[in-house]
Amino acid sequence: MAKIDFPGIEKYQKQIIQFQKKLESVLGPSVYEGAAVVADEIKAGIRALPLARGYGTAQNPLPGGATKAQKKGLMEGFGIAKLQNEKGYVNVKLGFDGYNATKTAQYPQGQPNQLVARGIESGTSWKQKAPFVAPALKRCRGRAEKVMDETLSREIEKIMK
Repeated sequence: MAKIDFPGIEKYQKQIIQFQKKLESVLGPSVYEGAAVVADEIKAGIRALPLARGYGTAQNPLPGGATKAQKKGLMEGFGIAKLQNEKGYVNVKLGFDGYNATKTAQYPQGQPNQLVARGIESGTSWKQKAPFVAPALKRCRGRAEKVMDETLSREIEKIMK
């Protein structure tokens, strides 16, 4: 009968147990680093949005873009949420929060940044779309994955030494 000798298995087993206990602390930095790459690319997309002026109609929609106040609101309201562990899936969410400085009768505290972002990304009945999130995701996906992989490898190496 064949015999397999695996010297040091106890040490390896302890490392695996230690790794399992620290899984979220290992995955967290990796997820945040990847999210930072994506966030930077989306912010670049916001900065590159064309300026929109005037009012459009369904028959004559405005070209896509944002006003200065909308761009400023999007930049200030964009961020990364804190780390979440949902049934073993560790993730963060990127999104818009708050209001911009454009106050209207309907929005006396300012336009909601989520609404503005969605209107710019998808267009409205009176304004053409000017996607900035989807193209940013497409541009940086590979780079974000690479950063996450490198960060994860570094974090695993710290534990497995």
